[in-house]
Amino acid sequence: MSDLYDYVIVGAGTAGCTLANRLSENKDVSVLLLEAGGRDNYHWIHIPVGYLYCISNPRTDWCFSTEAEAGLNGRSLAYPRGKVLGGCSSINGMIYMRGQARDYDLWRQDGCTGWGWDDVLPYFKKSEDYYLGADEFHGAGGEWRVEEARLHWDILDAFRDAAEAAGIPRTDDFNRGDNEGSSYFKVNQKRGIRWNTSKAFLRPAKNRSNLTVQTGAHVRKLILDGLSVKGIEFEQAGMVRTVQCRREVILSAGSVGSPQILELSGIGRGDVLQAAGIETVLERRNVGENLQDHLQLRCAYKVTGIPTLNEKANRLMGKASIALEYLVRQSGPMSMAPSQLGVFTRSDPSFATANLQYHVQPLSLEKFGENVHAFPAFTASVCNLRPDSRGTIHIKSPDHRAHPAIRPNYLTTESDRQVAADSIRITRNIVAQKPLQKFKPEEFKPGPQYQTDAELFEAAGAIGTTIFHPAGTCRMGADTDSVVDPQLRVRGIQGLRIADASIMPSIVSGNTNSPTIMIAEKAADMIMRG
Repeated sequence: MSDLYDYVIVGAGTAGCTLANRLSENKDVSVLLLEAGGRDNYHWIHIPVGYLYCISNPRTDWCFSTEAEAGLNGRSLAYPRGKVLGGCSSINGMIYMRGQARDYDLWRQDGCTGWGWDDVLPYFKKSEDYYLGADEFHGAGGEWRVEEARLHWDILDAFRDAAEAAGIPRTDDFNRGDNEGSSYFKVNQKRGIRWNTSKAFLRPAKNRSNLTVQTGAHVRKLILDGLSVKGIEFEQAGMVRTVQCRREVILSAGSVGSPQILELSGIGRGDVLQAAGIETVLERRNVGENLQDHLQLRCAYKVTGIPTLNEKANRLMGKASIALEYLVRQSGPMSMAPSQLGVFTRSDPSFATANLQYHVQPLSLEKFGENVHAFPAFTASVCNLRPDSRGTIHIKSPDHRAHPAIRPNYLTTESDRQVAADSIRITRNIVAQKPLQKFKPEEFKPGPQYQTDAELFEAAGAIGTTIFHPAGTCRMGADTDSVVDPQLRVRGIQGLRIADASIMPSIVSGNTNSPTIMIAEKAADMIMRG
């Protein structure tokens, strides 16, 4: 391992693996990729249902938790973030989703030149390997494999039929710019096996002599010379090490890690730094601010007369048949993403585009990692795609190993509470349609006793949980108060960029993993152009 590189990338997650591949394509530069976690050689990473064993597992997850949330009736939530090569792409739901064209056009309208839908679509297509081949909206032959899920369930078909009866049209593709409608999700899998960014982007580059990957490297802080970044200080195998950087350091540590590293280095809100015992190098008031996340409300219904995964997963023979099906064909429940059917709709006709997303599952449980219920049931999780609530992520200590304070501030605005109440009512309307009524659905989460707005606000606080999409904590913008400019350069610091979901000015209207790859693709392009 050298002590001097042209580029140092912090975080070998979704963005970091993409950047490492693209930057090391230039044989004239040297690239170092630092990852605090380990190799992605844990078998449960690669079996799709293995997310159940990767989340809340310190081998693969940072195991963060939120502070107690007033909007969630005082509850604290587990806040999974990947700590392994591939990052969150190694533990997430594998859903391929871009969001809406309107999301990116609003970024551009707010001054982020070069970030409109027409600007970013080529970057989505660049790395895509779409199972149907290339067309106007999709790419083929890229690193990021996109396939159809390898299963279907009658209960999910019935939910889709019920949604159509409720006025929500069918669609065959959520990724053309307008995702309103219902469809089975496309997934980042290859023949029933998880396709993470480590496989997609690092494997093809592993033999390049100009790329070095170091795991178990926990960053302590940036090395600064005045207001210029010169390298990284990190801990590895119990030793403190440093590396120098000729050109740029790129933070790709995610919406939790990137602001944490800035603050540990003295870049952020002076009051936060002072309280944590860190000397302020550069006052940047918006570091760690603007946190946005998708809060899902897990509405669940008992059913009769139609199979669900609950009864199969609760029988010994059922479990054996599930394992055999995956062993032989890489299909069936073990190939399942956490959610299979998607529905996008509006909580109110006044919204210009869909503002609700459903993740519908042929099962029910109290929370991920626990056993399914003993009775047949399905879950219709619904989230507000564009919440108004804004949270924070800030360090509490100068110790780089101490977890930061994560405060999403869910349901703290009247508009978010109203969308939550409306979304539960819309779920009930879908379930009340004829295609589902023949299976005698019985609501048990949140429960039919919640009817008024005030009661539904309380219910949302009781059943709401993160869907693992934190974004925005190092906001990009044209204004001088933004953390990074539209070229992703940290304002006021030379030689430092950020490329991950933390730069999103506003969260995209869907799952965030593939938009993060797009951000890294565009960042690599800007870096190599100088």
